[in-house]
Amino acid sequence: MAEPNIADRRPCVQEVEPGTYFWCSCGKSETQPFCDGSHKGTEFVPVKHEVTEKAPVAWCLCKHSAGQPLCDGSHAKLPK
Repeated sequence: MAEPNIADRRPCVQEVEPGTYFWCSCGKSETQPFCDGSHKGTEFVPVKHEVTEKAPVAWCLCKHSAGQPLCDGSHAKLPK
């Protein structure tokens, strides 16, 4: 399995409105943390995430979270 690009070594925290979001899993999107189609031609696919009420969300940008698309602190364990 290919390794994703690390977009950042910290999460992107945003207040989000209810709706459907497609999180970038490849790390190549220019519109982080969301998919812009940059994964095309790779084994990566965007992760669909439903938000039911307005709330702060910590999106994973290191792309290594076990709780994708949300940050679980995995960025702290990545080699420098």
